[in-house]
Amino acid sequence: MIKFLLWLLLLVFCWPLAILALILYPIVWLITLPFRLVGIAVEGVFAFLKSLVMLPARVLGGGR
Repeated sequence: MIKFLLWLLLLVFCWPLAILALILYPIVWLITLPFRLVGIAVEGVFAFLKSLVMLPARVLGGGR
């Protein structure tokens, strides 16, 4: 909702920039999508490695 209100404010003060932002937002979203997917995959790998390292402690009862 805040983004929409900021866009409306931009529309009032500088409508060409607001229209340009409206057109470019989906393009930028599509360009950044692969980077977000890689980030999710890397986060999953780090979580797996952390659980693998902490496994002996959890087996011996040191985990939560």
